[in-house]
Amino acid sequence: MTGPATPGRTEADHLQLLGHNDLGGMGRCGEGTALLRRGGRSYLYIAQERGPGNFSVVDVTDPRTPTVVHQAWLPHDRVRSNSLAVAADLLVVAYQPSEAGATPAGIEVFDLTTPDAPRSISFLDLSGPFSRGTHWVGFVDARFAYLSTGTPTSRPRHPRDDQFPVIVDLADPSRPTVVGSWHLPGTQEGDDAPPPVRHPIFDAGFRSHNINVYPERPDRAYVGYLDAGVLILDISDKSAPSLVGQLDYHPPMPGFTHTALPLFSRELLAITDECVHDGGKDYPKLLWFADMSYERSPLIISSAPMPPFEAYARRGGRFGAHNLHENEPHDWSWRNEDIVFGTFFNAGVRAFDVRNPFQPVEVASFVPPPPPGSPVGAAQLNDVYVDAEGIVYATERYGGGLYVLAFDR
Repeated sequence: MTGPATPGRTEADHLQLLGHNDLGGMGRCGEGTALLRRGGRSYLYIAQERGPGNFSVVDVTDPRTPTVVHQAWLPHDRVRSNSLAVAADLLVVAYQPSEAGATPAGIEVFDLTTPDAPRSISFLDLSGPFSRGTHWVGFVDARFAYLSTGTPTSRPRHPRDDQFPVIVDLADPSRPTVVGSWHLPGTQEGDDAPPPVRHPIFDAGFRSHNINVYPERPDRAYVGYLDAGVLILDISDKSAPSLVGQLDYHPPMPGFTHTALPLFSRELLAITDECVHDGGKDYPKLLWFADMSYERSPLIISSAPMPPFEAYARRGGRFGAHNLHENEPHDWSWRNEDIVFGTFFNAGVRAFDVRNPFQPVEVASFVPPPPPGSPVGAAQLNDVYVDAEGIVYATERYGGGLYVLAFDR
């Protein structure tokens, strides 16, 4: 379903543009996008790719007229709030400074009793001499938050191995409490295990990214661990997580496993390796599918079809996989294990039918023109959230802001 790429115009197939908002100067969006429905209205929370913007709240009750109703700012432009998550009436925002030892580093918790006026109620300080704070946060059950973060006491053997899974109890949101953590053996000073062998070409590091936990398997965490691939952790004892299984295909693939999305009814994992270099230099960065019926040793069985390398890799910016819609366990969230949505930077947002997991089929795509002033000359769609009705919210990292789309099923 992919035709030739033509920069400067909208390319769409079974995804119709309903509305757009550039977020008034805060359109450099990160990879935190969350939806909340309260009082007959729908609110979208969008994290920033970099400071000094913190996050935006957009009223998307009418998807044709997304309206900014609140924006927050960071104390300085050397920290980013790349990720956020919403559950119940709480918003959790991740803070990662640009240098180890700097602040703020950790998470801030906001009360959403009034959804369009978040009220800060606590901050968990995870700064330290070797900590860059929190890059990603997952929070879906209104109790435990799962962070990819450094801590005050962490001592990574290599600077690129500085973030790992940390579990935070938010039973009392005014007092966030760390209850457990896990890191890849050999990555911290004092470990008995030897350091992991570095990737020979693209050394992204051995650190965690997304940490997904679901009510279907509350004793498991599905972790993208960059150059270590996909890890499945046993978190039945949150004070002492342990490794259950691993799928490591780096090398030969060029690393940076980002997201592991379980499709429980299918015994599958949808996996993305994030593209982190412009111009296709780290191609292929794909959306993989793996059989996880034997969770100690998942096996890749296919990958989603990508648009032609020749048409996209040189059009500007990154070309490859990034984020997935992660089937959050909310009434308003798309929870479909046959259709998987993802963002692919200059290849936009795309959806795949995986009913035959050995041969995924693209069923929809949307690529907007480059936003005004983009330094790479192409759209770079960064994150995607899909609601229960098939309304797709896609964000852009270089000023494009929010695109609201209708999925033609």
